[in-house]
Amino acid sequence: MKFVAYERAKQGTGASRRLRITGKTPGIVYGGDTQPQLIEVDHNALWHALKKEAFHSSVLEMDLGGAVTKVLLRDVQYHPFRQLVQHIDFQRVDAKTRMNMKVPLHFKGEEESDAVKLDHNLVNHVMTELEINCLPSDLPEFIEIDLSGLKKNATLHVNDIKLPKGVKFVSHGKTNPVIVSAVPPLVSEEPAPAAEGAAAEGAAAAGKPAAKTAKKK
Repeated sequence: MKFVAYERAKQGTGASRRLRITGKTPGIVYGGDTQPQLIEVDHNALWHALKKEAFHSSVLEMDLGGAVTKVLLRDVQYHPFRQLVQHIDFQRVDAKTRMNMKVPLHFKGEEESDAVKLDHNLVNHVMTELEINCLPSDLPEFIEIDLSGLKKNATLHVNDIKLPKGVKFVSHGKTNPVIVSAVPPLVSEEPAPAAEGAAAEGAAAAGKPAAKTAKKK
């Protein structure tokens, strides 16, 4: 994806506030052998771009003054309650340097699996994204996982899926976490029989007069 950015001369809270009033979003680009650079981006164009999944997980082409630089989206700061992007960070990409990136997981085929079709299991997506390490040229927009072979009460781990060429899973100490689990449907238990009521209630239910308790003389 490609987007247009402009150089930003002034920095500081006041300058950023005035920039937002004019429909621009302040940002910064850092990384590589170049010093961090202040930028500004058209807010409306940025707002719509942020709604696209690829903008968050792909190598982007930033057009800055006619020069195109490959970058990654690294951070977005939103206003607490207004539809406003307050600040955005990008990182320059070095084509020869491996990088870490979180990419979304796309699931397919679960409705055709035995777990769902025959055994009526509920499929729980434990993970919705995966952190990977790869070269920029190998970065996938998403990773597709076929669940059509999922069996009753089964679990699918990271080691069970085939990652794209050149892509490695970043474990952070979790060597083989669960991605998907198939669990039995929740079955509501029959309510337990109510305890026998007082003698009067039992007799009334049977249509008989309640037994009287003998009084001690």
